[in-house]
Amino acid sequence: MPHRAVRKTLGPSPLDAAAQTRDQNILVIVEDAIRHREVRLAFQPVVQAQQQAHTAFYEGLIRVVDPTGRIIPAGQFIDIIEERESGRLLDCLALEHGLRTLAQNPGIRLAINLSARSIGYPKWRKVLERGMSRDPSAAERLILEITEASTMRVPELVVQAMRDLQRLGISFALDDFGAGYTALRYLREFQFDILKIDGQFIRGIATDADNQVLTRAILAISQQFDMFTVAEFVESAADAQTLAHLGVDFLQGYYFGAPTVDPQWRTIEASHIVH
Repeated sequence: MPHRAVRKTLGPSPLDAAAQTRDQNILVIVEDAIRHREVRLAFQPVVQAQQQAHTAFYEGLIRVVDPTGRIIPAGQFIDIIEERESGRLLDCLALEHGLRTLAQNPGIRLAINLSARSIGYPKWRKVLERGMSRDPSAAERLILEITEASTMRVPELVVQAMRDLQRLGISFALDDFGAGYTALRYLREFQFDILKIDGQFIRGIATDADNQVLTRAILAISQQFDMFTVAEFVESAADAQTLAHLGVDFLQGYYFGAPTVDPQWRTIEASHIVH
């Protein structure tokens, strides 16, 4: 008891204080970047498991550009802004960039991340409607990814919004499945088109019998509910081969390519201009 009393009088530890200061600094940078629209998408390929040279679609991952020009990955700030207005505005910018990319590149499909809190946000809906009015084909090439954790915060809102948007041709992916949040009973109601298996089951799966069993179980769930599957964080040829053998539909990870702000289709376009 005396030790606890002493700790209370001391306040937060130096490490806690440093973490709070870091988060506050990142928040200021991110909110300033959003205000000035200093964001970009980094694109990562998602390939067919049985024909790994063929890209099925790309995931567009939001990045913030700080005042020095440094690109900050979403993992460094997304939890900080998730419940703030800036989180909704960032989703609007991500969708805006994604729809513009689809309009400029009619041969690709693109997945864009979305917080469940944004799906009913009026500004986000306006961005979607404006983008689809400019390019009606965008709906059938757009995939909206919602994390398992985000989905379970407002499941009823997600179910209804998905029904409305799927009628327009938009697909939905449940991201990070298996991280421990989804009540399995909701899978019937959600009717996601794609299930993305969390990386904790994928890394090193070629030599991990437990994760092979768990992945088979997830695949059985996806087949029952008519969902395609994506294995995330594929980082080796052995893991890719094992996942293809297990029956996963698509593979994503550094083995096939890191997220880049200069994707393959832009490289091809640039080479055509040069020649």
